[in-house]
Amino acid sequence: MALMDDREPDAWADAYTEDAVFEEPGRTDALRGREAIRASITKRTAELAEAGTVMRHWMSNLAVTPLPDGTLRAQYYSLAMRAPRGQRPDIFAHVVCRDVLVREGDHWLIRHRHIGIDALEH
Repeated sequence: MALMDDREPDAWADAYTEDAVFEEPGRTDALRGREAIRASITKRTAELAEAGTVMRHWMSNLAVTPLPDGTLRAQYYSLAMRAPRGQRPDIFAHVVCRDVLVREGDHWLIRHRHIGIDALEH
């Protein structure tokens, strides 16, 4: 998420597999495939830059579980904050993120990311 906050949409999208699935609140259909994820984050990054909005994500409580098929399941919490440049940030969401990571060569990539509003999932 730091890559997204730093407005590096290509590097952020490259952290996903070619066939990745990305689910997030407010999106009726999941994004499917790295290029769909890239297009979405590129558009969002441009919108935030044009609005002069700074985004930050604070992650905690990371738990990583190896699965029998060789993938990893990662779960963590994130506070999503935004602020117009030069102003105090507000926390607009507390989310729980659930990722499935796969090894490709010497890198771990995200095959599936599900982001949910924590208060709505419990």
